[in-house]
Amino acid sequence: MQRSIYPAKTPPLHHPVPQKPVTVPVMHSPPPPPSSSNSYYSSPYDAPTSYSNGANLHPNSAAYPSWGGGGGPSGFLADPTAQMGLSVAKAAMSGGTDYAEKNINRYLSALRPYFAVTNTYVLQKLRLLLFPYRHTPWFRVSSTRSSTTPGGPLEYYYLPPCEDINSPDLYIPVMSIVTYILLNSFISGISGNFHPKQLAQTASTSFVIMVFEIAIMKLGVYLLSISNGNGEGQLLDLLGYSGYKFFGVIMTILIGEVLGQNGFLGWSVFLYFFAGNAFFLLRSLKYVLLPSENSPQEGRGVYTSSSTVPRIQRKKRRTWFLFFYSYVVQFLSALILTSGVGKGV
Repeated sequence: MQRSIYPAKTPPLHHPVPQKPVTVPVMHSPPPPPSSSNSYYSSPYDAPTSYSNGANLHPNSAAYPSWGGGGGPSGFLADPTAQMGLSVAKAAMSGGTDYAEKNINRYLSALRPYFAVTNTYVLQKLRLLLFPYRHTPWFRVSSTRSSTTPGGPLEYYYLPPCEDINSPDLYIPVMSIVTYILLNSFISGISGNFHPKQLAQTASTSFVIMVFEIAIMKLGVYLLSISNGNGEGQLLDLLGYSGYKFFGVIMTILIGEVLGQNGFLGWSVFLYFFAGNAFFLLRSLKYVLLPSENSPQEGRGVYTSSSTVPRIQRKKRRTWFLFFYSYVVQFLSALILTSGVGKGV
């Protein structure tokens, strides 16, 4: 006889009985929305229901107090004080914009002549930087134009670079600096030492050297009591003269990479381009810091001396300063720029 696995009768289930009664909270319906009348007023009869032109009030006008005689936040614009503040802010913004545009246009107008170059000028200037020893004359050519003020005297100005080979420009210095940075990075990449930081490092080194040279020149101009009527023109001229050295540095690096940077040949190439740049600066700045009585620069608002030092002694001091700037300072700058090429970061 087969025996049953499950018991014949299942015991009954017992549910737990709560010992204490449980109170269920009674849920109430939400309160009805407020009436359309304005609660800002004491009674519905005091609240206006429409404007004089028949337009209904904004449905949310009851949430805002009346500003400037109008309901809602837009009524703030009708307030006289708010309108005066907006007009003052608008006038300030307009004045700031006009001031910025005027300064930008002034700086662009000052920079524009330094980039007025032609292909012929660039080729002649590069040839002058390569072989400066037989060039003559060195003084800059000036011209006259009518005064901007009615009845004023004639104004003297220098011709732009495209019309005068002796005029400094900023096109060749800018292109030379960019070429120097890229050439330095290219040589580092060939030798396997390139790092992206090298671009910023080379640019920073070039910028610091130019600032250092300009600071020395400005200090010498101050100590020698040389005043200039056009500060912006003087600074841009010094930037141009300081940037010409990069062309000689590039030629030194290229010739050194092609012929090999051995001791005698490398120093020979370096000294040639350094001496050429120093001679170029000495002859060019001579007519700036040492104007003769018959030169077109004398007495025309370029560089004049306000000191009572005798003329011969003053000329001697300026000559020594020119020699120091053209040879000593430029030698240190060229040595720093050529010594760190291809070494990476």
